[in-house]
Amino acid sequence: MPSDTATPRFGANYVPSAGWFYSWLDYDRDAVRRDFADLAGIGLDHVRVFPVWPWIQPNRAIIRERAIADLLDTIDAAAEHGLTVAVDLIQGHLSSFDFLPSWVLTWHRSSLFEDRTVRDGLTAYVDTVARAVASKPNVFAITLGNEVNNLWPDSPTTPAASTSWAQDLLTTVKKAAPDVLALHSVFDDAWYKADHPFHPVDAVDLGELSTVHSWVFNGVSRVDGPLGPATLTHADYLVELAKATSLDPQRRVWLQEIGVPGPDIPVDLQAEFTRRTVETVLSNPALYGVTWWSSHDIDRKLLDFPDREYDLGLFTVDHRRKPAAQALADLIATTRANGVPAPAAATTLTSPVNLRTQPDRRPEVAPGSEFHLRWVAARQDGPVRIQLPQD
Repeated sequence: MPSDTATPRFGANYVPSAGWFYSWLDYDRDAVRRDFADLAGIGLDHVRVFPVWPWIQPNRAIIRERAIADLLDTIDAAAEHGLTVAVDLIQGHLSSFDFLPSWVLTWHRSSLFEDRTVRDGLTAYVDTVARAVASKPNVFAITLGNEVNNLWPDSPTTPAASTSWAQDLLTTVKKAAPDVLALHSVFDDAWYKADHPFHPVDAVDLGELSTVHSWVFNGVSRVDGPLGPATLTHADYLVELAKATSLDPQRRVWLQEIGVPGPDIPVDLQAEFTRRTVETVLSNPALYGVTWWSSHDIDRKLLDFPDREYDLGLFTVDHRRKPAAQALADLIATTRANGVPAPAAATTLTSPVNLRTQPDRRPEVAPGSEFHLRWVAARQDGPVRIQLPQD
C-alpha cells in the first residue's frame, strides 16, 4: 500500500477536441499535441487513449499499420508533454456508441465472448497492438477495452465465458507487453445488477489492478442530489467495494473514470463536486489514481450523442479551461505540494452480501440500498472500510 504521503496519479481519458474519436480516421498530429498541452497545463501525469478496434482491424486478416502508426504518434505526443499513457484496446463502447467490425455483424453475427473465430481475431489484434505500444517507454498500462461489459446484450455470454474471455486476452497482453500493467475494465453493473454476466470477482481478480468507474447517473444522485453525501462519496464507496472483494490486501484500485454529468451535476456545482469528491477518495489508502472523463468536450456539430456526453470535458473544444479543470488543477497542486494526509481512523461495516460468492444479491449493495445508506451515514464521521461476510 502507498505511504501516508504518497501522491496518487492524476490523468484524463483522452477525447480529442476536434472530431471526437472519428479523428482517428483523419489523424491530425498537431491537434493531438494541442490537446495534450491543455492537459499538461493543469498538472496531469497521464492519459488513457482509445484506438477504435474496427478501424485497425476492419477484416479479421487485416491489421492496418497506418492506424497503429497514428496510435504510436499519439503516445509520442503524450511523451513530449510529460504524460504517460494507458491504452485501451477493444472499442467497443465509447460515449454511448458501440464500434464493432463488420466481420462480427450481419450474417457473420457472433458473440465476442463465446465465438472461437472472433476470439482468434481478437487475440491477433490484441497481440499486435500490445506489442506495438509496449515499445514506447511512456506506456504504463493496457486495458482490454472500455467497459467491455456494455457489449454483452448483443454478444450473449455467461459468467464462465466472460471470465475465460478476459483471462485469455489478459494472458495475450502480458506475453506481448510483460513490463506493462495488464487490466480489465467493467462499468458498475458488474457490481450492482443481479443478473449481469460479468461478476465482481472479475474486476478484482483479473489483471494487475482493480479498476472502477464512478458515474452518479447510475442512481446515486437521486438519493440526495448533486452535493449530497451519497453522491460525493460514491467514488470512495466503489473503491471500498473493490478493496473488500479482492483476496489480495495489497491490491490497488484505479478510479479509471469519474466526471460531472449533467443534469445530475449542474454546471454551477461542478467545481465543488470535483473538489469534494476527489478530496474524499484521495484519503483512501487503496487508491492508485484518478482519471477524469474526459479531457475535452464533444463538438455539438456532431449529432446523436446523449446530451450529457457533449459537456463532460475538462476543456471546451476551443481549449478553454472549465470549472472542473480548475478545481482539479488546484487539488493536484496542493496534493503534490503537501502529500495526502494520513487517513483518519476507520470504522468497519460488514456487507450483507459476499460479492465473491453471491453475485445474485448484488442489488443489496447498490446505490440506495439499506447497506449503501448505512455506509454513507457512517462515512460522514470518517473513513469506513467494508468487509464481506464469511459464508
